[in-house]
Amino acid sequence: MSLARQSSGNREIALTLLLMAIPFRVPARAQERQIRIAAAADLQFAMPELAQRFEEQTGAKVVVSYGSSGNFFSQIQNGAPFDLFFSADLEYPRKLAGAGYCEPGTLFTYATGRLVIWAHADLRIGVRSLGWKALLDPRVRKLAVANPAHAPYGKAALAALRGAGIYEQVKSKLVFGENVSQAAQFAQSGDAQAGIVALALALSPPMRNGEQWMIPQQLYPPLEQGGVLLKTSKEKNIALAFLDFVKSAAGRAILEKWGFMPAKQGLSEKSGFLFPMNSKSIRNS
Repeated sequence: MSLARQSSGNREIALTLLLMAIPFRVPARAQERQIRIAAAADLQFAMPELAQRFEEQTGAKVVVSYGSSGNFFSQIQNGAPFDLFFSADLEYPRKLAGAGYCEPGTLFTYATGRLVIWAHADLRIGVRSLGWKALLDPRVRKLAVANPAHAPYGKAALAALRGAGIYEQVKSKLVFGENVSQAAQFAQSGDAQAGIVALALALSPPMRNGEQWMIPQQLYPPLEQGGVLLKTSKEKNIALAFLDFVKSAAGRAILEKWGFMPAKQGLSEKSGFLFPMNSKSIRNS
């Protein structure tokens, strides 16, 4: 076994042991603390599970707001009091880091998202069998996508339509949600007959019984999604611990359960260490 693999294995073991011990080591006043997360809309079902697991292990509270990455980008620049930002791309957190809004070395890729075409099964337009051709069905009068002006999934959806060569045929059908979650709601509610949405949302309880077709990844830029610790955070130790939990095997398993592909880079650019590097400072703060 290589030293790198052995070191990685040791860190995973240390993480597991630490997670088991933390509920008894975090002081009472730390357990009353909370962190605020600005999370991309495609994390609407994965993030609550991540937050719940973290809360159970640490006693700290996690408060999450969901929306489009572009809107959060603007809010953070205007002083919104978030501790962490989980974007649906890498561009927005990189811009924030470059402008000095983030703690150096904390930017990391936590997952890669995927796009699907989704429609109600009872519409019977043959999404699973026809793929793109299903969107040309005259019964599809409206096609919901996220607003490409500030939602990475919207940009990716339009790129996929162009890559498939059908953008001109369906552009008059397009309706834009504020974010990918709202686009999914349009399709799920029937306001639109189909949608191009995140797989993570198509797997959710309200939508899992619909028809879906996975869009080939080569048709749109990779939806590599980045997270970062913000300088405005007042609970940096706990926020760093949450980042490290997301990077852990347990965190990755939750993300993969909701349709996210593993990130190419799971460790922070600064340290390469997992949860244990922050545990002492949490306990002593």
